[in-house]
Amino acid sequence: MTHGAGLTIGVLGSYGGRNLGDEAILTGLLTDLRTQEPNARIIVFSRNPEHTRAAHPDVEAVPWEGVSRTDSALVLAQLDLLILGGGGILYDREARRYLRVVRVAQERGLPLITYAVGVGPLSDGVDTGMVRETLSSATQVTVRDQESRMVLEEAGLLNPITVTADPAFLLEPEEFPAHLLAEEGVPVGKRLVGISVREPGRAAERLDVDGYHRLLAQIGDFLVHRIDAYVLFVPMERDDIRHAHGVLSHMVAAERGRILHGTYSPQQVLGLMRHFDLVVGMRLHFLIFAAMVGTPFLPLPYAGKVFDLAQRLGVPALRGVEREVEGPLLAEVDRLWDERDQRAEATARRVAEACDQARGTSEVTRGVLESLRSQHLTRV
Repeated sequence: MTHGAGLTIGVLGSYGGRNLGDEAILTGLLTDLRTQEPNARIIVFSRNPEHTRAAHPDVEAVPWEGVSRTDSALVLAQLDLLILGGGGILYDREARRYLRVVRVAQERGLPLITYAVGVGPLSDGVDTGMVRETLSSATQVTVRDQESRMVLEEAGLLNPITVTADPAFLLEPEEFPAHLLAEEGVPVGKRLVGISVREPGRAAERLDVDGYHRLLAQIGDFLVHRIDAYVLFVPMERDDIRHAHGVLSHMVAAERGRILHGTYSPQQVLGLMRHFDLVVGMRLHFLIFAAMVGTPFLPLPYAGKVFDLAQRLGVPALRGVEREVEGPLLAEVDRLWDERDQRAEATARRVAEACDQARGTSEVTRGVLESLRSQHLTRV
């Protein structure tokens, strides 16, 4: 079914969970769709439809968790296309939840594309089989990194797989005025270091919480003394606040640390990155944001997607965040500070390439939308 002169497009991903990374993905994806199909009716399948509607007033939002097949089918029957992604949603024990909705769509003959989706780890037989079988009938499969393509190939998917980049690379920053930092209790005009932590969660179940809290506290204290910095923890979702407090509790110089408490959009947090002299982080999109505005950054990989970003952008990254890597990690932080100017040009060049690759998802999507548009005009 169509809406006015445009197509009706469904978007299914990890949206509505108040995670700034996922909201950055959705913002980039919706901006791209609006550019290509201005008159489209867009329906976002969300964990929290009210939150999604408030953040994106020009779309409709419907629940998908705990919704029966019959009710899902009623919404899916209105669509011309279902977009799965972006973001890391196809991994053990989580993939099956999203793919149940996708299977209902495919039973109705609805075209499916994946939009710079993240895949892996995939070792569970049920999830691996569902991913292989479901994506085998997709019109186009695009993934956000090389690791995701390898995981799909190892799962037995034979479709052509296009590697692009995370939709967050499509965002434009909004100004983050200095007075907002002052209101957060951060001294203006001082060197400022940003740190990102995360909860263990499904994507990082093996994290030794106390160990990585102590490790990041060591990094914070080191930078306070090395460059006379203040440290600002940037929560990318709610539970990060608790873990930031955990790191602060181990810092000797805890009085030089703050936690960002305000509610900000992804574009505002992207603008905030311009205030940092250096950042160290675990969250993928925190690191992407730093890279996009040219702030020197050091990834702390807890999962393959963070290591893949480091490789793509040509920056050093030690595997893991265990206490055993404390010495090498502090040495790498020290080196990053000393070499930040020399590294800037090469990193900026690679970031520009990643932005171009993110726009590559648009090229793939454009071909599908043009085909659907032609079919609609033929029917009309």
